[in-house]
Amino acid sequence: MSEQQHTDDSTDSTSEKLVELAKRRGYFFQSSGAYGGVGGFYTFGPQGAALKGHVEDAWRDRFAVAEGNMEIDAPTIMPEPVFEASGHLDGFDDMLVECPDCGESHRADHIVEDNTMYEDAESLEIPEVEEVIAEYELVCPSCGGGLAGQAVEDFNLMFATNIGPGDSDPGYLRPETAQGIFVEFPRLKEYARNQLPFGVTQIGRAYRNEISPRRSIIRTREFTQAELEYFIDPEVDEPDLSSVEDVEVTLYPASEQNKDDGEAFETTIGEAVDENIITDPWVAYFLGVAKPWYEAVGVDMDRFRYRQHLAGERAHYASDCWDAESEIDGNWIEMAGFAHRGNYDLSKHAEHSGDRFTIFRQYDEPQTVERATVDPDMSYLGPEFGGDAQAVVGKLEDLAARDREAFDGDTVEFELEGETHEIPVEKTGFSVDEETIAGEHITPHVVEPSFGVDRLVYTVLHHAYREDEVDGEDRTFLELEPEVAPTFVGVFPLQSDDELEAQADEIVEDLREAGLSVTYDDSGNIGRRYRRQDEVGTPFCVTVDYETIEEDETTVTVRERDTTDQKRLPVDELAETLSAIRAGDLEFEEL
Repeated sequence: MSEQQHTDDSTDSTSEKLVELAKRRGYFFQSSGAYGGVGGFYTFGPQGAALKGHVEDAWRDRFAVAEGNMEIDAPTIMPEPVFEASGHLDGFDDMLVECPDCGESHRADHIVEDNTMYEDAESLEIPEVEEVIAEYELVCPSCGGGLAGQAVEDFNLMFATNIGPGDSDPGYLRPETAQGIFVEFPRLKEYARNQLPFGVTQIGRAYRNEISPRRSIIRTREFTQAELEYFIDPEVDEPDLSSVEDVEVTLYPASEQNKDDGEAFETTIGEAVDENIITDPWVAYFLGVAKPWYEAVGVDMDRFRYRQHLAGERAHYASDCWDAESEIDGNWIEMAGFAHRGNYDLSKHAEHSGDRFTIFRQYDEPQTVERATVDPDMSYLGPEFGGDAQAVVGKLEDLAARDREAFDGDTVEFELEGETHEIPVEKTGFSVDEETIAGEHITPHVVEPSFGVDRLVYTVLHHAYREDEVDGEDRTFLELEPEVAPTFVGVFPLQSDDELEAQADEIVEDLREAGLSVTYDDSGNIGRRYRRQDEVGTPFCVTVDYETIEEDETTVTVRERDTTDQKRLPVDELAETLSAIRAGDLEFEEL
């Protein structure tokens, strides 16, 4: 059982201020407040919905449009057989422990992580977690009651529902958007002209009935995922790493995590692949694509790393998995997972549905192969096995495909429902024939970058939070990237004046026609209006003053959020200039 240093999970003053700001300025707040609120559900207000939408648009531009991948929008409710096939019904669990004193339920691994030196208690087995709780004499976070000796149990995280009235079919709210892509593969491959590789993206809601949701929108019961499922032929398809090989990344591989003094280190994607630190080149490719994208939307690269999953926490079907993590309050939180899922998902859905989840791989040249087949005498099997005759045919076909030597004698043996049966080989119609084939059906492998949008939004806000002093007064502002800021420009008439207000209205209309998000504010003194926009992260403010309407050349004052520097700009050039700044083609300092 490995031990690792765990940092304190207490909320620092920055987070407290950020959550208060988020509620006050309309970023996010707990839902259903009029009814006392409900844990794990949050509403994104006007600013938060806009920021979240901009982040999603930026993700779509990079991972769907720029990569040439298609996008779908699947239902959030799916029938039970989907989750039987995917394994979620049996294995999508968290560890629950119930306090004997107050009856509150908690995630046992979180209690261990918050109060001991164990950082990845989720990877421990239940008996080990029970041992740690007893050894450290851990207590209930709600009432302080002792938890030693209490049973730790698996708790399935899926929300159940019924589809249709009366004798309705059971269904579940999806715990990940990925299954909506996997189950539609037989049709999606047709849209891709049955050619590998191809990718399918989806941005949408997912639901997990968390035992103990916490830390505002970091761990909730309803959240948004942005996922890419990239389907490849593992024997043929290789990524072109030339575009990402020089991308510098901070890596925290499993080998370092298992050391007492292990640390994350700087390297490049190319070096990490060459040195076999990142073992899967497709995972390496998407790590290289994602890193500059994270930086572009406002994640602080000094507080960002990729951490490799330890063997105990990696999904059984994943050959390798890395998380994108951001530092918040002294802790590292997962924002995305990058995994090579193999052919597990498609194989399982093929097995359970009976549909074909394969792609035909064309050979360069036709090949002649020997193929063992059976053509059983049904006039013999029918009387001999009755209703099981067709099952016998299937058993014989499987046996011929994997062990043709079983047919070398006069009789052949096979098992059916736990019993051994024997029939004459001559009744099986067994033969081995040469066949010329042009290709074969393969089950593609899947590489999956899966992004948590809500956690990314929180990270962007937390990493953008600033406090300084302007003109002797304390100021709070969000240093958001222009690409994702909810509002790009605020327009203010300096005072209540019909002429100033009319000119400001015209400017607002012109900027909106140029595709910029604009807010108009004429309430309070100009300094107070600046402070309001600083707090919501608006990059620029335009003030219409008396010089605007009195001078021969109509100009306005444009104020930049971060430095509070101001410049006079012509009104007729304003939309073009601000659009160029937002697109990254011009810097404010260059004006």
